[in-house]
Amino acid sequence: MTNLEGASIIVVGATGGLGRHIARLLHERGAKLTLSGRNMTNLEALGIPATLVPGDLADPTFARTLVATAVTANGRLDGVINAAGVVAFGPVAELTNETLEQLWQVNAAGPVRVMRAATDSLATSAEAGGEPFVVTLSGLVAESPTNGLAAYSAVKTALHAFTQVAARELRRQKIRVLDARPGHTETELSRHPIAGETPKFPTGYLPEAVAARIVEAIVNGEKDLPSTAFTDIPAAPTETVPAPEHPVDADMHPAARMAAEMSLEVATPLSTQSAASAQSVSSVRSASSAHSPSSAQAAPPAPDSST
Repeated sequence: MTNLEGASIIVVGATGGLGRHIARLLHERGAKLTLSGRNMTNLEALGIPATLVPGDLADPTFARTLVATAVTANGRLDGVINAAGVVAFGPVAELTNETLEQLWQVNAAGPVRVMRAATDSLATSAEAGGEPFVVTLSGLVAESPTNGLAAYSAVKTALHAFTQVAARELRRQKIRVLDARPGHTETELSRHPIAGETPKFPTGYLPEAVAARIVEAIVNGEKDLPSTAFTDIPAAPTETVPAPEHPVDADMHPAARMAAEMSLEVATPLSTQSAASAQSVSSVRSASSAHSPSSAQAAPPAPDSST
């Protein structure tokens, strides 16, 4: 068991859909946090007591600044969680150099630089009797590259490969490296791609539950979280809303026109605020830690867009 009470932990991407929940859960367990995000305003809005470090993962110097700040603030470093990410949709033929570069820097190169910068401090923690760890989130696409997500799948697979090798190398220094690969999770990531249009996904996992599963894995000393480790996580709550209207053409076949004029409803995930009121984080944590199919209905497999 890894004790998080008093542990100095960096959360990269702390303002994201999973990072914010991970940060809150770590705070509840007594960790001393260093939180990183794109801007200070969003970091302050979290309301979590922590050292706040705004910055850009694409900046090659940012990783060392982040690690040095955490060590200065808390006297040591015991853990790093890379929860930052961006996504892009669309066919290979429409992929631009700018999109590819941003996907690479945020989803792979940035987390790699943070892990590299943190290694010496984490090794020092181990020498002092700590149980240091690194967590990455490569996602389901690292196991199953997905059509329409070629570049995203590629950079996440690269991160997963790097993490696998790092886990073997760093265990000699008693640093545990854990890669989490949840499927599609209902965060803002997939709703705001840097390129392309978001396809229609099945309802994804509840973000609070995915975050709780990751934190439990840290505490329990787990060394890998494949996609199958999340199959008992509850799906996000949904609500019924009117379906988008279809244009009606006077020349349409009568049956097609009748269908277009029908008032239809569809199920859609609740907003973050509504979901929070529908199910508290504490109940989610209880459900996810039980890991029982009877505890909640599992979300169907879908392309990963978790961080």
